[in-house]
Amino acid sequence: MSAFDLWWWIILPYLALAVFVVGHIWRWRYDQFGWTSRSTQLQERLLLKWGAPLFHYGTFAAIAGHVLGILVPESFTRWLGIPEETYRMFSSIGGTVAALAVIIGVVLLAFRRTTVPRVRATTSPVDWLALVLLAVVIVLGIIPTMGINLLGSGYDYRESVALWFRGLFAASPDVSAIANAPLIYQIHATAAWAILAVWPFTRLVHAWSIPLWYLWRPYVLYRSRVPAHPTEPGTGGRRWRRIGVRY
Repeated sequence: MSAFDLWWWIILPYLALAVFVVGHIWRWRYDQFGWTSRSTQLQERLLLKWGAPLFHYGTFAAIAGHVLGILVPESFTRWLGIPEETYRMFSSIGGTVAALAVIIGVVLLAFRRTTVPRVRATTSPVDWLALVLLAVVIVLGIIPTMGINLLGSGYDYRESVALWFRGLFAASPDVSAIANAPLIYQIHATAAWAILAVWPFTRLVHAWSIPLWYLWRPYVLYRSRVPAHPTEPGTGGRRWRRIGVRY
């Protein structure tokens, strides 16, 4: 194993994972008020209305595809009786649809963030870095998905990239598996580690704040203004009352 392979395929991934974990802990402890997407809906709504759902749903689908393709061994799908050609065609079509949704969403959101002055003013330099890295990862992901697996001869990344990736979590990464993979897959993996490293310091942290408790909550709480007694000090004739509304 060369020094380059040791650094690029072992040290760098573990370093990115360490920054990802420690950075989130630090952010949660010292910047809870900044743990938000810092919504800019009031500044512009039309592009956000179309761009955000396309980006988020496309991203969820892409993540699910990565989990199926990288974390699930090929032996498992073979045991289920799914031929490699069928799996490759299904993953290529599904990945292409997800990637197109993400690309359209990113283009709309990037156009919105660069052309609307009030939205652009709320974007920090590290947020721009995260957007650029996201764009790089998306482009580098759709090229092999469409160009190699859908329209080309195909490449079985589950016997190379996936082996290395799963090995990282078992403390035995197969460096030769990723080092011999096509260059496009290597760059794609490197850009993904870069995103993980900057994730805790950007607005991407709001991904962990999905209000899942609403799935089993029997009601929604909101505030409504009702008339207060005119003599009640500090109310200006109005007060807030919390009301529970059933679904």
